[in-house]
Amino acid sequence: MDRHGQVRQADGDDLVELPAVEAAADELFVPLGITDLPAPAPAAERAHAWRVLVVGRPVRGFAVLELLDGAVHLEQLSVDPAHGRRGIGGALLAATVQASRDHGADRVTLLTYADVPWNAPFYARHGWQVTTELTPGLRALRRREEQLGLDRHGPRVAMVRLVT
Repeated sequence: MDRHGQVRQADGDDLVELPAVEAAADELFVPLGITDLPAPAPAAERAHAWRVLVVGRPVRGFAVLELLDGAVHLEQLSVDPAHGRRGIGGALLAATVQASRDHGADRVTLLTYADVPWNAPFYARHGWQVTTELTPGLRALRRREEQLGLDRHGPRVAMVRLVT
């Protein structure tokens, strides 16, 4: 990746750009009939995340990381489709694993759609595996997803990647 493609921790200017990147990425779901995803989180909310990693200036992609049950949880990964298929998502995942390792966590978790090609199959190509062993925090997040109605668009799965 070029100098604009290096993963770095987000600053305040970056956080303001995240909702637009997320909204653009959410447009990929429209052809699947998924048109009512929750609105992108505002910058102020993202500022409270454990870590926000970004690629590009302006931001081309980002990952929001939280701490959950002794693990790092990938709460959100979005890449602007105008910059997709260039390794940005993979670079953000690699940086997520490294941040987890640096923190001393033994795993990274996430929740995603099982059958959407750029969801569970993408994460599986990067070392994540579907798990049915949900920690209390993951169970709570799944309940929240159910309340938001995300399950109506297809099966959701929890995935884990061990950090070695």
